[in-house]
Formats: sequence, structure tokens, C-alpha cells
Amino acid sequence: MMSIASQSRTDAVDVPLPRGGTLRIAIASCEFSADRARCTVIKDGGDDPDVTHGAEIAAGCELVAGAGTVEVLGGEGVGTVTKPGLGLEIGAPAINPVPRRMIEEGVREAGASSLAGHGVRVTVSVANGEAIATKTDNPRLGIVGGISILGTSGIVVPFSTAAFAASIRQGIDVAAAMGEEEVVLSTGGRSEEAAKSLAGLREHCYVQMGDFAGYSVRECARAGIRRVRIVGFVGKMAKVAAGARQTHVKGSKVDTALLAGIARECGADDAVAAEIASANTARHAGEIAQERGVEGFFEGIARRAQAEMEGHCGGRARVSVTLLGFDGGVLAEWPGG
Repeated sequence: MMSIASQSRTDAVDVPLPRGGTLRIAIASCEFSADRARCTVIKDGGDDPDVTHGAEIAAGCELVAGAGTVEVLGGEGVGTVTKPGLGLEIGAPAINPVPRRMIEEGVREAGASSLAGHGVRVTVSVANGEAIATKTDNPRLGIVGGISILGTSGIVVPFSTAAFAASIRQGIDVAAAMGEEEVVLSTGGRSEEAAKSLAGLREHCYVQMGDFAGYSVRECARAGIRRVRIVGFVGKMAKVAAGARQTHVKGSKVDTALLAGIARECGADDAVAAEIASANTARHAGEIAQERGVEGFFEGIARRAQAEMEGHCGGRARVSVTLLGFDGGVLAEWPGG
């Protein structure tokens, strides 16, 4: 809009942020005429592990009929919403409310003189957006044809816990909006692939919870999901069995004393229990239990993890736990199938 108004190239813009302040963004390219302009920027993800880092994002503005109106459209590389639960209309471009509002407010501020006699149509596009989207959760969430234009603050927070939690909540909300009663929570990509071979549910029923076990189960209960299946490897599930709600290595440790207690409950003698208590990792403890013939050890871990998670959501959802070995095979399930 600045280029249309001034009929000159714009090299940088100061963008007002939703929570106050501004952010100066360099313009990579700029083309303009009397009634339209198109500018591009290069996405800088900073230290965040963002697949859109380095992507070329374009915004085109065109003067149209309808004085004072601002229309925001998704162009090539911006996804289209096809499922409910995202807070956006089905068929609409996947441009979330905050960035949409930022676009509209920016157009009104920079194009006040143009809007006195015209409307403005804004088209946002992303080079190679459809290919980039295959590396995101968009296909699972029902966003097709490109990436989403996301944001709540206008800036990137590196390795944001809040952003990851929001993605979990969004996945659960989509499943609920699609009428699903069961969701499978996995600790990552490998456990999710194993879960898909076990559960046979539709794609949007699978949500990667990462280390956020407690939060994810609570969110399922909030959304009205009746059955929650947790699938993960022994290390993280051993932490859940010990009462951990967050299983990241920096936030929790494997309680080998608890694992030794489970072994005793399964009939292990004091020597084997002591060996397990001295194990370096949960995997090591499991190897000891297998070598010493401790039957029911993995079922004991799964049973405790299930009780912890079902109790954590107040019994509002029925929880089951599937414990995986490092070869992807099932070590134990509770309740048993």
C-alpha cells in the first residue's frame, strides 16, 4: 500500500505488533503500478526449528471497487481449510485471525488515502508453499494446498513451549470437531507410525504430544474425547508411570527405584531388583528384566502410566497405554486388548 500511495519502491516496513511495539522488516522485492503492488519478504525463523525458515512470502495489494473495504485472500502456497475445529471457516484460506487482523490494520494505516475511494484486495502467497506444507501437520489437520499463516504475537519465540502446546490442542480440537471419540497420543514420529499400524483410525485422530503427556490428556478430556490411547517407548512411559506430566530430559528423570519396585511386584528377588534400581536408563532396566525373566514387568509400567494419566484427567476420558520396544514392537498394553 505504501508503494501504491507513493508510487515508489518500499525497502522496509515498520509493522505494528499485537502486543505493542513495532518490528522493522526488510523488503526483498517490490513491484508497483498505479493501482497495484506486490512485495516479498524472506521468512526468518531465528533459532526456531521452523520449516518455513527462508521461505519467500509475498503480499499483493490491488485497488478494487467498494470504498473502505479490505479483503484478504490466500494465493498460491497458502493452504485452504477443509475440516472444522481450527477456528476458521471451511473453504477459507488458512490465515489465522491475528495475522489477518495485522494485515487489515496495516492496509488501513498505510492506505488511508486510497481507501477513501477504493477497496483493497490483499493476496498472500508463499513460494513452494505446497511442498513446504508436506513437512507440517497441515495435511493431518485438513489444510490442503499450502502452509498456514499463523501467529499470536507477530514475533517468533525460539523453541516455544506455548507454540507446541497450541499445536497439540489444535490437533485434538480438529478430531473432536470431526466427531471422533478416540484420539491416539504418541511421543513422536516413530511411535506414531507404530500406533497407526495398531489402531486403524483416521489420520486426524493421531496427535503427537511429544513430552506433554499430562497436558495432552487434559486437553482430550476438555474437548470431549472419550477414549485416549497413549503410545510411547519405555523411557518416557516409565517417567509417566512415576507421575511425570512432562517427560523432557531436562524436566524429569527415570525413577529406577520405582522400576525396581515394579520388578518386585512381578516376583523379582532382591538381587534383580537392586540391579534394576542401579540401571542407567529405563531401557537398561527393561533389558535387565527381560534377561532375568521378570514376567509382567512392562505390563506393570503400562498399568501405572495408565492409572496416572486417567487420574490426571479426573476420569473424564478412558485412557489406555501401549508400551513400545525400540524395535517398534509392542511390549505391553494396559488395559490389555
